[in-house]
Amino acid sequence: MAKIKVSGCIVTYNEQDMIEACVRSLLEQTKDVDFQLYISDNCSQDETLAIIREKFPQVTILENEKNGGFGYGHNQILNQIDSDYHVVINPDICIQEDAISKLVAYLEEHPTVGMVTPKILNMDGSEQFLPKRHPSIRYVILSKFRPFRKHRQFYTREVDNLTTSTSVEFCTGCFFVIRTELFRKLSGFDSRYYMYFEDADLSRTVLSEGYEIIFYPETAVYHKWHRANTRSVKGIVRFLTSMVKYFNKWGWKFS
Repeated sequence: MAKIKVSGCIVTYNEQDMIEACVRSLLEQTKDVDFQLYISDNCSQDETLAIIREKFPQVTILENEKNGGFGYGHNQILNQIDSDYHVVINPDICIQEDAISKLVAYLEEHPTVGMVTPKILNMDGSEQFLPKRHPSIRYVILSKFRPFRKHRQFYTREVDNLTTSTSVEFCTGCFFVIRTELFRKLSGFDSRYYMYFEDADLSRTVLSEGYEIIFYPETAVYHKWHRANTRSVKGIVRFLTSMVKYFNKWGWKFS
């Protein structure tokens, strides 16, 4: 297979309700891009794969042997892609413009940047303020309590009102572009995280390699963010388990 400029991957697990909208928006907005989209499926039991096969035969599907989580699913693509840039995409993402080309162009113009992420919007157009600083006890734990909610605004840098390209410490895993060579060099995500903190971990590793991470608000994508996983006991346990793994690896720091 000839080398392509941009590859993209969506990890799926029972995503029949949203996968069609996600894939359709990506393909429609990248018609003029040398782009190949992959689906890495973690053993879906619903109609996810049937929908993709019927409606999007140009999409390459990888059927994984187990549901190993977010990072595991994305890592299955590492030996499949031959591209210059790679896009990590959540199945609940929709795009209404060719954000991918804009982000790739930024990377091409800035060789010291390893990852770039756009502004993330709710479906009503309001901004989702997602973490942009390294996780710390103050940001991750203390900010959950009402008297300390302001710490969340510092964690996400909402208080900075970022309107131009800005160097950040934390690149959200819901949508970003990374240099494929770098992604492969780092062996992708640390798959010890089933879900949560794998993006913070990858961000920290990219920075340790001497690259910058850029928040690029000149383009945006839409994220149907429901936070359902953290509203269940299983989701909370997964969050806390990943948090402990992250802090054990990078240090238990208050701020």
